[in-house]
Amino acid sequence: MKDRLRAFCTHCDISIDGAARGPLESLTFAAKDNFDVAGFSCCAGNPDWLRTHPPAGATAPAIQMLLDAGANLIGKTTLDELAYSLAGDNVHYGAPINSRAPDRITGGSSSGSAAAVAGGPCDFALGSDTGGSVRVPASFCGLFGIRPTHGVVPTSGMVPHVQSADTVGWFARDARTLRRVGEVMLRDLPHPHPPQRLIVLDDSLVIAQPEVRDALHPALGRVGAVVGSVHHLVLSPQGLDRWRDAYGAITGYEAWSNHGQWIQKVRPKFGPAIALRYEAASRVTAKDYRAALTVREDARARLDAVLSAGAVACMPTTPFAAPPHAQADAPHRRVALMALTCIASLCGLPQISIPAATADGGPIGLALIGPRGSDWILLDLAARLDL
Repeated sequence: MKDRLRAFCTHCDISIDGAARGPLESLTFAAKDNFDVAGFSCCAGNPDWLRTHPPAGATAPAIQMLLDAGANLIGKTTLDELAYSLAGDNVHYGAPINSRAPDRITGGSSSGSAAAVAGGPCDFALGSDTGGSVRVPASFCGLFGIRPTHGVVPTSGMVPHVQSADTVGWFARDARTLRRVGEVMLRDLPHPHPPQRLIVLDDSLVIAQPEVRDALHPALGRVGAVVGSVHHLVLSPQGLDRWRDAYGAITGYEAWSNHGQWIQKVRPKFGPAIALRYEAASRVTAKDYRAALTVREDARARLDAVLSAGAVACMPTTPFAAPPHAQADAPHRRVALMALTCIASLCGLPQISIPAATADGGPIGLALIGPRGSDWILLDLAARLDL
């Protein structure tokens, strides 16, 4: 397969036909290369990881569920190193092409999966979302993307990053396909009643650039008209920065717990931003981690209260459109992104990004967050909006 989008891994050539019949019959998909496929090694975005890890003995359940449902796997996709970035610009394997904004980044870390769907080689693609790695590229590439409730889709057979926040998400070009995949991945979840209240998170709008707020205003009106009752709220009176910093400490502590021993033994060659991130992660203490967990519990209690009684929250998926490649991993951009994406990540909540507008010459997404286990509310609402 000719890879004009630079979305697919070059170290393996994987093509697996799904079951002859099933709810996803005839659909094609790709999978981020941090999911195991039996007989192949993951690179997880780093050649030293590929070199030091044997082929998988079994296929990740998330991929197997899709194959059993009739979908055809057409390849593995590139990603940021060990999924520890939101940029989508890998120093070893390059940056996939964002077909909706070719001079700009796709976002990461599920960069190749987003590029493959946006550019058309496959109908949908699997990614992982820990701190925004499906939601951010969905926004930047003009796609539908979902981060499900934490723990609903099995993450076994996936290279871990931050186990208390890792989820299996997916991208599609339209809400119908996103929902169709959900019928397989979320088949054990109940279908709750439609939401009765829309909560617009005003502190998230403050973080967004003015052109993003202006561009999303009509979309907010459409969502409000569908839901029927709109309210405004400051989610974190103490500031979303406090939540973001707590999430950063949790991320660092768990990421180092997962991979620190391997890093110290192998001394892999990382890109500069990833190397600095792991260096900082190695310094997060158990005391720091425990303090961050306390903040997380406060955040979860706050969201549980806000999203009670049939409410969903609404916010920009990202505070800006996809930046140019030269600004791919600028620290100030990552800080702003994480202030928004940390909300669902900290609280284990489902979040969906809907392509909603164009701002500063690129796509921008509108995000909906629901209570735990309300994934179907979000998928159904997205389908009602995608007319």
